[in-house]
Amino acid sequence: PGKERPVQLVRNTADAVVTRLELPESISGEEAVAAALEPHFKAPFDLVAGPLHRMIMVPRGPDHCFIGLVTHHAISDGWALTTFVEDFMTGCISVWRRSGKDMTRVQGLSDTLVPPPMTYSQWGAGERARWTPVGLERAAVRWRARLADAGLFFEATHPVAAEPLQKWVAHIPATTAEGVRRLARKAGATSFTALSAAFRIALQRWRGKADVVLGTPVAGRSKAAVRETMGYFSENVPLRCQIHPTASLAETVRKVHEEAVEDFAQAMPFAELVRAVGDGAARGRHTIYDIRFAVQNHPFPDIVVPGVSSTFRNLSSGTSRLDLACENTGDSGQMEIVWLRRDSVVGKPDVHELDTLLREVLSEA
Repeated sequence: PGKERPVQLVRNTADAVVTRLELPESISGEEAVAAALEPHFKAPFDLVAGPLHRMIMVPRGPDHCFIGLVTHHAISDGWALTTFVEDFMTGCISVWRRSGKDMTRVQGLSDTLVPPPMTYSQWGAGERARWTPVGLERAAVRWRARLADAGLFFEATHPVAAEPLQKWVAHIPATTAEGVRRLARKAGATSFTALSAAFRIALQRWRGKADVVLGTPVAGRSKAAVRETMGYFSENVPLRCQIHPTASLAETVRKVHEEAVEDFAQAMPFAELVRAVGDGAARGRHTIYDIRFAVQNHPFPDIVVPGVSSTFRNLSSGTSRLDLACENTGDSGQMEIVWLRRDSVVGKPDVHELDTLLREVLSEA
């Protein structure tokens, strides 16, 4: 195992990795603490020895504590963070109750961890049985035709550089964000397709390219039995669409939505899709697409614990391996946009220009 392709080994048990970090009093506030934790977020994992997670506790007083959780995507996806928060708070409630605290007013959680209906190993075995060689080839035929003559967005010819990506966080005002959501509802689409349509228009105005393949992650949890299972279920789906440069945002949203629905419905394991379609490995470049677009809209659970106030925040790790990534977060109020770029391909002025163009398009909603 592992000689021809990567394999994943799932341990039955593992020890928690918890580090206590003392910070000087001069570092205060959420943003400052998050910046201080950045080295811990970016520290690499040992993929062979493991573990592939770490937790950092930062006490800020007798009744105040920051907790940072870092996980490798091999063991968890964005959806799994919600499950972890629920399980973590359930464990806290159980400990508090055993210590004699009155937890009768707790809303949203019990104090008992219930095993998920399906384990990650069971799901993996089912997926391997589902995707037979015949089924994979049938799906690959469709994708070869779908991606025929689809080039990468950036015309770089050198191999992908092993360089850290540059990260920039921007925000879209709540009024603009609500206009986008309203447009999506009116078009019978989703916020994802409305935002990705706006992003495609911005790319066209930026570099003049109307036919673009974007890579986007999907939850991969269509089975109800794995909705609360920890693990990496997410898949990547290439979304191709050729927009008309003079079409309105509303018209583009409808077109992008129709084509995205079909691409999502025909999704196949991305590693197999790459083997069947891609040739990027041979030329040292990206395979199939070089831009990632994502909308992170999985909500954290609504947990009310008497006497305890808590705030949950999902921070982008900045570990995308593509030349450009646009990651959107926020399903109400203002939206956060995390721009990730490879400096040898996309310069700082470039991403600021693209951000400006995207804002102009979104204001048309």
